[in-house]
Amino acid sequence: MPRLALVVIARNEARCIARCLTSARPHVDAMIVVDTGSTDDTVAIAEACGAMVHRFGWCDDFSAARNAALAYSDADWNLILDADDWLEGDAGALGPQTLPPAPAPARFVGCVRIVNQASADQPVTRKFIPRILPRGVRYEGRIHEQPVSPLPMVLLPLTLRHDGFEEAQLARKAGRNEALLRAELDANPGDSYLWYQLGREHLVRGQPGEAADALLTAHRTSAPDTAYRHGIVVAAVQAFKRAVRFEEGRAFIDAEHVHWQRSPDFYFAVADLYLEYASHRPEIAMEELLPVVEGSWKRCLEIGERPDLDGSTEGCGSHLAAHNLAMFYETLGIDDDAASYAAMAAEMRGRLAA
Repeated sequence: MPRLALVVIARNEARCIARCLTSARPHVDAMIVVDTGSTDDTVAIAEACGAMVHRFGWCDDFSAARNAALAYSDADWNLILDADDWLEGDAGALGPQTLPPAPAPARFVGCVRIVNQASADQPVTRKFIPRILPRGVRYEGRIHEQPVSPLPMVLLPLTLRHDGFEEAQLARKAGRNEALLRAELDANPGDSYLWYQLGREHLVRGQPGEAADALLTAHRTSAPDTAYRHGIVVAAVQAFKRAVRFEEGRAFIDAEHVHWQRSPDFYFAVADLYLEYASHRPEIAMEELLPVVEGSWKRCLEIGERPDLDGSTEGCGSHLAAHNLAMFYETLGIDDDAASYAAMAAEMRGRLAA
């Protein structure tokens, strides 16, 4: 009986399915791919990589597809990847010391860090998502599905990369996610996680007003200690800025700042909103708005990087904040400070890349 199986659902993923499977193949005992209706070479590529491929008729329900795929696995543990994911770095957490074979009882559901990158010139964001499931655990929810288990969620030292937010990939999925989210919300109107995901969907699709409204609902319906609360708050500030709802954003920031004293992402979003507001209200910019911009980016640097925060963006606590301060001082004609922060940004980028 296999100890660990890779389980993937896919449809028209010929561009990336080999990358996904080859990244996991050295670390698993079996690879299972369930194809939900590909018209490209996904199936042939997956079989060539050594995966067992099965078919499942797509029914607008990700949990149904995931659970159908899991039904083909008899492994003690299942590693769940999307076709546009791939393992990066040390995969030691997939070994038997962390994921022991039966009859040792499973004591947790494993969460991994997923690094999302929209494009090569965009900063990467970090998410923590349950992706390592003991035998028998199944999913609920037709989109942004979650495993259901009484076992605790434990973050493991394992990193996945994901490129599904690149523009070309988003275009393929246009409309699908929103339709599924709205169908789920019709059935579960008080589900804060679904409102959060709908807000993120609107934000990435360039609909900031709708995003702000959905994120406010997510904020109102979630508890202060909700795991994704940080993501809700930061995304809401970003949405207020893009929707030109500055006063509403300022009130939201004032109410939330006490809870996020150790989040560079929060202060980075604050600086962005106040800087945009300053461009709309030059008569109060110098006295009232730009000092908040300056102070917020400096606060980002004081806090430093926080890769442990779900939804954090790489660089908010280091080179991105330093770069923005350099541009800020250059615009104001404060050349010494501009040069100092430019050098700091370059050094910080080098450290992150090392």
